[in-house]
Amino acid sequence: MARQRAQRAKAAEAPRETFKSMSPSEFFYHYKEIAGFDNPTKALYQAVRELVENALDATDVHGIFPDIFVSIEAVDREESFYRITVEDNGIGIPPNNVPSAFGRVFFSSKYKLRQARGRFGLGAKAVIIYAQATTGRPIEVYTAPIGSRRVYYFKLKIDIQRNEPLVLARGEFENPSGWHGTRVSITIKGDWSRARHRIYTYFQRTAIAAPYANIVFVDPDGNVVVYRRTLNKLPPKPREVKPHPHGVDAEMLKQLISRSNAKTMLEFMVETFQGVGKKTAEAFLEYAGIPKDLDPHRLSERDIVRLVSKMREFRKFRPPSADALSPLGPEVIETGLRSILKPEFVVAVTRRPKVYEGHPFIVEVGIAYGGEIPPQEEPMLLRYANKIPLLYDERADVAWKVLHSFDWKTYMVTFPAPIAVLTHIASTKVPYKAAGKESVAEAPEIEQELRNALREAARKLREYLLKKKREEEAKRRIVTFMKYTPEVAKSLAVILKSYGVKESDIREMLLTAMKKRLGLPEEEFAKLVEGLEVSVEE
Repeated sequence: MARQRAQRAKAAEAPRETFKSMSPSEFFYHYKEIAGFDNPTKALYQAVRELVENALDATDVHGIFPDIFVSIEAVDREESFYRITVEDNGIGIPPNNVPSAFGRVFFSSKYKLRQARGRFGLGAKAVIIYAQATTGRPIEVYTAPIGSRRVYYFKLKIDIQRNEPLVLARGEFENPSGWHGTRVSITIKGDWSRARHRIYTYFQRTAIAAPYANIVFVDPDGNVVVYRRTLNKLPPKPREVKPHPHGVDAEMLKQLISRSNAKTMLEFMVETFQGVGKKTAEAFLEYAGIPKDLDPHRLSERDIVRLVSKMREFRKFRPPSADALSPLGPEVIETGLRSILKPEFVVAVTRRPKVYEGHPFIVEVGIAYGGEIPPQEEPMLLRYANKIPLLYDERADVAWKVLHSFDWKTYMVTFPAPIAVLTHIASTKVPYKAAGKESVAEAPEIEQELRNALREAARKLREYLLKKKREEEAKRRIVTFMKYTPEVAKSLAVILKSYGVKESDIREMLLTAMKKRLGLPEEEFAKLVEGLEVSVEE
């Protein structure tokens, strides 16, 4: 007995771990750097980016030409407190959804199979969590849905432990102007002097990818920058689609079954997945050895795992639909690059849709060359994913890998060269390396498409450079020819004077001979000789 009591006493004294749960908002409060809020410099940039992307998603995705206003105001320079205000002319937010939209992590309107800038339901909430941690101040929201006669106001925080909104004040006002959209203001700790360059670069690159937007930015020093709309055309609107059989795992399939009212596996396959008709469903179920009349709700865990495996093996499903995607398109890319970088040559390529882990994706590449682009030892890389400019972690991105293993000499580009390369990946599932959405992982399918798109665009650049080289060579020959033409014409006119041939006629004949020799069309020849002035020594 004494021995047992001693063992129990020893066990009671042994060290033990304590366990507790953590809400999503509490997790991001403790690990803010995962969402991009590493320090005051990056936090100021990240906060602007998250709020601007929400504003753009509330406009162009819904067919509205964006009018975005952004200001950063220094409210306490000693404490480095800055108030960020972002206003859009988007669809607005229903007032009953505002508290959760801003006060509950992982509550979002974007949890759909449809391309959007935001995907995690985290962005604005991460800004609020950072604000509470650094300034203790709430977010203020004004919003009016389209057609609303009222403007709704909320002042709120997040209950971080419970992941619930804390509404501190609310109100509503008449909306006589018919305004619609959302205006948010929040005060955070930041470092404007160090974040300034990054934030200005962000707006410049946003304007490149959205030349159809009006963007006004007022910085803490009172400087106003305006990017005016230069294109009256929006990218195609993405549409929500059903999941593809190759893009589901066991847990997702279990959830799809639990939400389905289908009574048979045949009905379930046809109703649940995109591109699966009756004949395809029958062929798959026969391949998988599953009775088409079986109730899907009777599948066991083991059956579900096996079904997922068979779905991935089956090759007769149609490829995923690209209807859920919204690529920029060559016109948007070329207009954006021209208006901001002012190059002498620009080309853009949009590739056909491909598939990554059952999700469609489209790769786009734009190349701008010459003009006001300064020569550099390597290409200026402008990275985008779902229309978001990616500014940090460039060397960790798949686009950087592709660009720096590319043989530019094959395409007549030698460095230093005045060249910029834009890459854009549009997908319902961009493989970001972290929740901060700053770099894309090296997925083989995406890497190969980037390489193919870059080659296609670079071939067009090479055609331009070859043409330019031929024109420069022709121009040199014309200059040399024209240098001696007056003297030759004068001498021949003396010799042919008895035949009544004028010097002007001889000059014209010599120019015609030169055109034939160079093999140039009339318009191109005229363009080359335009403005040429050659002095001839007597």
